[in-house]
Amino acid sequence: MQFPKQFLWGTASAAYQVEGAYLEDGRGLSIWDAYTQAPGHVAHGENGNVACDHYHRFREDVKMMHDMGIHNYRLSISWSRVIPDGTGKINKKGLQFYSDLVDELLANGIEPLVTLFHWDYPLALHHKGGWLNRESTDWFAEYAKVVVEALSDRVQYWMTINEPQVFIGNGYDNGRFAPFLKLPRNEVAQMCHHVLLAHGKAVEVIRKYAKKTPSIGFAFVTPAYSPRSNSAEDIETARSRTFSVNPEDIAFSAAWWADPIFFGKYPEDAYEKLGCDMPTVLPGDMEIISTPVDFYGVNIYESKAAYNPDGYSENAYLGCPRTQIEWPITPEALYWGPKFLYERYGKPIIITENGMAAHDWVHLDGKVHDPNRIDYMKRYLRELLHAIQDGVPVIGYMYWSIMDNFEWADGYDKRFGLVYVNYQTQERTVKDSGYFYQKVIETNGEAIFSDILD
Repeated sequence: MQFPKQFLWGTASAAYQVEGAYLEDGRGLSIWDAYTQAPGHVAHGENGNVACDHYHRFREDVKMMHDMGIHNYRLSISWSRVIPDGTGKINKKGLQFYSDLVDELLANGIEPLVTLFHWDYPLALHHKGGWLNRESTDWFAEYAKVVVEALSDRVQYWMTINEPQVFIGNGYDNGRFAPFLKLPRNEVAQMCHHVLLAHGKAVEVIRKYAKKTPSIGFAFVTPAYSPRSNSAEDIETARSRTFSVNPEDIAFSAAWWADPIFFGKYPEDAYEKLGCDMPTVLPGDMEIISTPVDFYGVNIYESKAAYNPDGYSENAYLGCPRTQIEWPITPEALYWGPKFLYERYGKPIIITENGMAAHDWVHLDGKVHDPNRIDYMKRYLRELLHAIQDGVPVIGYMYWSIMDNFEWADGYDKRFGLVYVNYQTQERTVKDSGYFYQKVIETNGEAIFSDILD
């Protein structure tokens, strides 16, 4: 059994997590540059100053991806590398880096998918109020225009924003991520609205200025809930939980973000649950936010149990299987998540992230053996294929991530990559899972049904 023809098989990364070179060639600081330098925020006091040194090593990294048979690469742009102060003067060297990266990918037969924003907000704009300032929506549109004018002659696939649930929820609500703030709920809600408005304005900009006909979406994360059984009642309970708004954790609610984009309004239960904490919406905002997109990009790693909000569908028991980052292993997330999203919003799905962190190291034979990651990929991709067979138009899968990298507040301990990175020497070693993924791509998915783990 195979995936659809022309299926987008790829991998992903994010600028701050891999590039390094944080002060080189005119790049401005981001909130992650600034706030990881303060003690107590990141494991071992680590930061992305050097990371995987992708800024200097991108050509060898792209060659490595080519040799691995990768067809697509989802990358993100560092806003402050392109416009150091967030607005105003363009850094030509920074923009040239991304132009060169795109050229190198295309020369190696790899199609780029570009994400405009993956959490590294310019520090200069943070000092002006950041996402709480309504002007942030125009700042983002200005930045989007610069990138689109530079790259859209070669780039077709665009994602405006990655995981607003996480950079708002963890950055400004619970204080786990940069800038490590805990703001009142009404301010968090207003930030969410400005992020959505920025997304809508960016979509308008891409449509207006793209030189190559664009395919536009985003990369949200979805708290997919799984039913206890296949009964109609249990499935409806899971669907309801997937799209309900949690007033104590609004940023992580799927419908809170997607309903305004696809329906032009916030979910009804949001008004009931948030009351006076709902954001201020000016005339015309919802029309901009709901500017049509072409696909629903979604990052899915796990599912939750609709029947037990404190547990997980497959493993709400002592000793349940978990990844190195302690996320439960729930392959059915790639069935129910895409299914529920397509039923509600009616757009093709791209899995913009899926993968696992594992305890990886170079073995005595000089190789990195990670059979657990191969097993994980088989289980999750089988469920994704099941969703496709049941009529969900899934058009792509981007494994997270191409290489081990800076995992935000967890530093460098958590290794998600298909490629092992020795951070002392910057040597890359393709893991067994990387070679396995090459077989998956070569067979258009048939390899996920093999019994062997290599």
